[in-house]
Amino acid sequence: MMIHPNRVKGYLLLALATALALVCACRTEEGKRQHALSTFRVFLEVNQDAAKRSQPVPIYRSHPFMVNIESEPFLTEAEVAEARVIEAVGGFAIRIRLARRGAWLLEQYTAANQGKHLAIQAQFADPQAPDRHLNRWLAAPFISGRISDGTLLFTPDATREEANQIVLGLNNVAKKTENAPDNQNSKR
Repeated sequence: MMIHPNRVKGYLLLALATALALVCACRTEEGKRQHALSTFRVFLEVNQDAAKRSQPVPIYRSHPFMVNIESEPFLTEAEVAEARVIEAVGGFAIRIRLARRGAWLLEQYTAANQGKHLAIQAQFADPQAPDRHLNRWLAAPFISGRISDGTLLFTPDATREEANQIVLGLNNVAKKTENAPDNQNSKR
């Protein structure tokens, strides 16, 4: 039996090309995740009106309840300075620190609307399929008092992996809008 050196080189080159393609594909997927963007919208609960300036939305997937909200959000991802997934009693929560304008809006809305809910919505890359985006109502925290520190803390209707993806996307937006803490320090 005779082995041809050119065939062996061909098989080795094919194996090398396949391995390289797999490594590049993994890096591309990781790159997509690292550069993914998320949206973040906070709406105020209002009474239903006939002028269609409000709409009911379902909060929580397993046991949904309806919250009637203003049609336009008062906070968006443009006001986010930093997002984090933090440990909380019984699981985890998302903490959103807002830039100056967002902190001011949050303080004004929570001071004037105690006893109502905020409805929080996000769109983010699906951790299982980064090319697909999920759009979800995450939470409806009760406004028990004025929030003056510019920090919104809530337990999301999401898995920890989804929460991490939301936070990654929001921090990427904060960097792009120059709201991120690193960008704020460099401006001073």
